[in-house]
Amino acid sequence: MLPARIPIFPLPNVVLFPNVFLPLHIFEERYREMVADALEGDRIIGMVLLKPGWEPDYEERPTVYPVGCAGVITHVERLPGGRFNLVLKGLGKFRIRSEEYEQPYRVAVIDALPERLTDADRLGLQDQRRRLEGLLATFLDTTELPLPAAMPDEDLVHALAQYLSLEPVERQALLEADGPLARSASLAELIEMKLLLQSTPAQSRGLH
Repeated sequence: MLPARIPIFPLPNVVLFPNVFLPLHIFEERYREMVADALEGDRIIGMVLLKPGWEPDYEERPTVYPVGCAGVITHVERLPGGRFNLVLKGLGKFRIRSEEYEQPYRVAVIDALPERLTDADRLGLQDQRRRLEGLLATFLDTTELPLPAAMPDEDLVHALAQYLSLEPVERQALLEADGPLARSASLAELIEMKLLLQSTPAQSRGLH
């Protein structure tokens, strides 16, 4: 269960998914303080994606997508100058209700968005896994991104959503999907679209 109030770390190109590991290098002063405070507490940080046009307001509070994923710090390396290397493990989705302003870093009041799988969902995920594995055999060299057979279906979907070469907004849309089954179907459709674009000559796409 996520706490009702968590620090949030906005980035322009990173989306975290449940049960997936994310390495981070923390160097900005306000976020060094965020990590130090988290390490003294529950070690939870919420990852959120910055909306396009964030650049002029980065030092303040640029707009973020309201749905993010919280993670717990599982590994930490303290570096000179107060910097950190750390690893977050995704815990679960949340929606931002509001923000607080007492800290130099961003803190949000959130609603947790738990994703529960029914037996029917699990059967559907098995079918989607086979579909994804077939698509990935064409989409990429699976020696570069091995697909462990023992990985649970929903964890595989989340790992692919985080590690495949996708645009940040595409990852965000996958995160916002209504559960792992819908997410896996959307991911398969996204890969099919990319494969179609790869196989279509540039001129027929209106490119010169």
